[in-house]
Amino acid sequence: MSATPEEQSAKKQYGGWNKQYQHHSKTLGCDMKFSVFTPPAADKQKVPVLYFLSGLTCDDQTFIVKSNAQRKASEHGIALVTCDTSPRGLNIDGEEEDWDFGTGAGFYLNATQPKWRQYRMYDYVVKELPEVLQSLAGLDVHKASVFGHSMGGHGALTIFLKNSGVYKSVSAYAPICNPINVQWGRKAFSGYLGDDQSTWKEYDATELVKQYNGPKVPVLIDIGTLDNFKDKQLLPEAFQKAAEGKLDVQLRLQV
Repeated sequence: MSATPEEQSAKKQYGGWNKQYQHHSKTLGCDMKFSVFTPPAADKQKVPVLYFLSGLTCDDQTFIVKSNAQRKASEHGIALVTCDTSPRGLNIDGEEEDWDFGTGAGFYLNATQPKWRQYRMYDYVVKELPEVLQSLAGLDVHKASVFGHSMGGHGALTIFLKNSGVYKSVSAYAPICNPINVQWGRKAFSGYLGDDQSTWKEYDATELVKQYNGPKVPVLIDIGTLDNFKDKQLLPEAFQKAAEGKLDVQLRLQV
């Protein structure tokens, strides 16, 4: 498989195109798929890019198929880009055993443990994917924003905070806001990053925002009050408190 993206499918929607691509990732050492919705405005000029990072067990098609976000993206002239949630097919012992670790659960970090060294989804999203997208017509990757759901919400928040000024906006649906203090995060971080918990803070939005000194931008976090994971795995209030005076966080609780 070439490093140049090869079109796998194309479907018309709301005047634009849903297209899935595949390429060989030099960062991850495997073939990866990503999906792009380009609005009709992209036929005439380059349009801004909105990255969506999916949650546990999802892939690049989950959001594209289920969300119907293409309607608004078409109206506002925004391209939607989704990628997979982990490398696939690396034949690492144990990568298929759990739904919350390994395949489909890359946690948008760069693993440091030798066994998982190819799990570098942070570098893939921040560095390689934008480079690959530049080969596609109609996309302005220098005008980019990011949002995500659950594990992907964690990814969106941490990527935004670690790259001040790169992304125009950030928002998240039911994000894992303080992973070092919940079971999902502790399991993933110990496996990918090792037992030194001081290194875990590099990928924890609540810890990162304490050191943030960039622009005070609005951040929307949307979550249901009856979400069973809210107080056990997500901890949005911890992020909101840590961000006081640094970001304009709107915690929108849906009843």
